[in-house]
Amino acid sequence: MDQKQLHIGKYDIFFKKRYEIMYNINDFLIAILFLIGSIFFFYDSLQYYGIWLFVIGSIQLSIRPFIRIIHNIHFKKHIEKQQKNRRS
Repeated sequence: MDQKQLHIGKYDIFFKKRYEIMYNINDFLIAILFLIGSIFFFYDSLQYYGIWLFVIGSIQLSIRPFIRIIHNIHFKKHIEKQQKNRRS
């Protein structure tokens, strides 16, 4: 469901942007970790550290779905609160 279709005011815009920033920072960190890890594999003395950068990057990949789940939970709670306030 596209959040922009729901008319819940300015809160939705801020709410969505906060999570977009989190997604983008996480994606940027993943890209940097995998890029540096790949470069480290060109040098025998740095391959050990390259492996660890890949492991950390893989952990970062698992964080993205977690961010999405938290976002959906917060968004659902916000919608429920809005609906409750309209009924009152």
